Amino acid sequence: MKISFGATLRLWAALLIVLGAVWSPAAADAAVKYSTFTKDSYNNLIWLQPAYYPIGVVGQDLYAPDPGNPKLLTKSPLKNPKDIFVDSKNEIYIADTGNNRIVHMTEKGQLIRYITLPESPLNKPEGIFVTKEGELFIADSGNKRVVKLDKNGKLMAEFKRPDSRYIPERFVFDPSKVMVDERGFLYIAVHGGYEGLVLLDSGGKFQGFFGANKTTLSALDALKRWLYTKEMYANELAKRPETINSVATDKNGYIYTVTGGTAKSDQLKKLNIKGENLLRSSQKSFGESRAIDMQAASTVKGALNIPQLIDVAVDQSGNMIVVDQQFKYISHYDASGNLLYFWGGASAVGSSQVGLLKSPVALDVNAGNELFVLDDQENIVQVFRLSEFGQKVDKANLLTLAGNYEASEQPWQEVLRMNAQFTPAILGLAKAAMKKGQYEEAKRLFKEAGDQEGFSDAFWQIRMLWFQQNFSLIASILVIGSILYVALDKWTAKSKLRQRWRSGRKTENRFIFHLKHAFYVLKHPIDGFTAIRYEGKGTYWSAILIMAGVYAALLVKEFATSFSFNAATRVDVYSIFTQFFIVWIAWVFANYLVSSIYRGEGRFRDIFIGSAHALVPYMIVGVPLAILSNFMTQNEMSIYSFFAGGIVVWTGLLMFWNIQSIHNYSVGETVMNIFLTLCTMLTIGVLIFITTGLTNDFISLIYEMSQEALLR
Repeated sequence: MKISFGATLRLWAALLIVLGAVWSPAAADAAVKYSTFTKDSYNNLIWLQPAYYPIGVVGQDLYAPDPGNPKLLTKSPLKNPKDIFVDSKNEIYIADTGNNRIVHMTEKGQLIRYITLPESPLNKPEGIFVTKEGELFIADSGNKRVVKLDKNGKLMAEFKRPDSRYIPERFVFDPSKVMVDERGFLYIAVHGGYEGLVLLDSGGKFQGFFGANKTTLSALDALKRWLYTKEMYANELAKRPETINSVATDKNGYIYTVTGGTAKSDQLKKLNIKGENLLRSSQKSFGESRAIDMQAASTVKGALNIPQLIDVAVDQSGNMIVVDQQFKYISHYDASGNLLYFWGGASAVGSSQVGLLKSPVALDVNAGNELFVLDDQENIVQVFRLSEFGQKVDKANLLTLAGNYEASEQPWQEVLRMNAQFTPAILGLAKAAMKKGQYEEAKRLFKEAGDQEGFSDAFWQIRMLWFQQNFSLIASILVIGSILYVALDKWTAKSKLRQRWRSGRKTENRFIFHLKHAFYVLKHPIDGFTAIRYEGKGTYWSAILIMAGVYAALLVKEFATSFSFNAATRVDVYSIFTQFFIVWIAWVFANYLVSSIYRGEGRFRDIFIGSAHALVPYMIVGVPLAILSNFMTQNEMSIYSFFAGGIVVWTGLLMFWNIQSIHNYSVGETVMNIFLTLCTMLTIGVLIFITTGLTNDFISLIYEMSQEALLR
């Protein structure tokens, strides 16, 4: 069969279209072997389309002259490499630790040269940094030094352990990473150097330690420091800060460090020239005021282990990129420390999968925001490029961070069309609406994004506009109402109707009489609790009704409190019920048991009723406070916190006076009784936990034995 020339062209065109679809970035997005996630404002995991897709591997085809025959090239792969650096010309430098050399390659991964420094050979180099002028600084770990080379690879200077009286004698100068700022100052990360980065000037003179982490002390450590003598505490294992794993800088001169250890926060820092962490305080990550949360990867893996951040890089937009060596995830944060997304994962054992990692140890980005990830187990560098989704997120977020909220609106809408759950996009649109004066829309979007501060600011604007529009009406109502109240009070002071109403306020209903005693307790707590013990005031039914009211008040607090003060999106009614009543009943029983032994005069009835009456402040203050919070902003947070804390203090005092009055204790005996009651509650909880576990195991054993008998 003959095919015409036109048909042949159409066939080739169709084939090219198919190939283009197969090799397009969109197809690559669909073919990636890893998942991409983010977290919403309530810490829930959100699946995203890939933000990066792999485009290649470099460093797998390296050759070097054969030692026996220099004219013959033999394969010379990377061996346990520890660092990668991409310079201003997009050329790649790799610290090839196992081969004692620096590998210099083009942007495409073609070998340019090996840097070995024959006159003073390198020994296990672990860090590499290249200046704009092409000068190389190498953390030569095996030789315990940092060397400076010119652009041709000639040795210019070496920096060994500084000689300074400010450096402890036990300090070991074992460089792992190095970074140089615009002044020529060296920032050196040292193995085991808990003092921080070693800071040297351009001449190698010691300038101090920089960016040290704080010591993390547990509650047990604090108790030991309080109870132990100096001699006893000196024998304890010294608690030292975590060491810095890596250091990087950006075009604005900020210094970035990562720490992998036991600390849950401050693993990533953005430091100014003074060493102050700009991400430490008042940073907002999806509406939650906290330090940067570095547990994204552990959430995916369902583990409680803390990620071990091994390296950090900063792209051209100022976004921070960190790699977690433990979970093999790469996390991206914008310049303000807000999480954008994270992706990656471990490659299957015994195989290599593009995009997945075996042992990531370092990363860097080039001028085109392509990401290079070094794997010291695979001995390769994987290269990733931003997908369409990642590019749109980067563009929109850059506009938002620059304050161009209105210009960022359309890019964020495009991002939301691609993924409607992407929280940074919702937050970006909220800021745009705020900028345009659309406060109701901004308030709705801030709430959806989980940003309590933004929600409060939008409501403040709405409230101010409402007061401006209705001030004259409000003022008139207050003035006229005050005049009418004074006049009515004066006219009816001696009226028979008012005297009859006052005399009719007393009731003969015994249940209401006992219920009203709870309000008498608030005004006269000691007399009120004494009356419960010795005059029979209060009943079981009145106490149960009070407890039901307190439970209702707790529900009102959860449902009615403004989002500015309560970010909870779901209220578990059953959980609140069980937790509240289990703790309260445990308190009553534990206090009765302790008081029976510890010279207490109160009966179970008295403890039951008195403990219920002590919780009344939750009703009379908690409910109005929850309602009033809807008319308040975070500018009135001190007022809200004062009343919320006042409820706890008031309730605590009432509970103290309750125990003291019912059991006829002194102050010291009351304190001891409460302490023993809490210990008894803890003991009861542990016994119930153990008994429940053993019972479940016993039931499982009986069931398995019965199934075994039936099957046989």
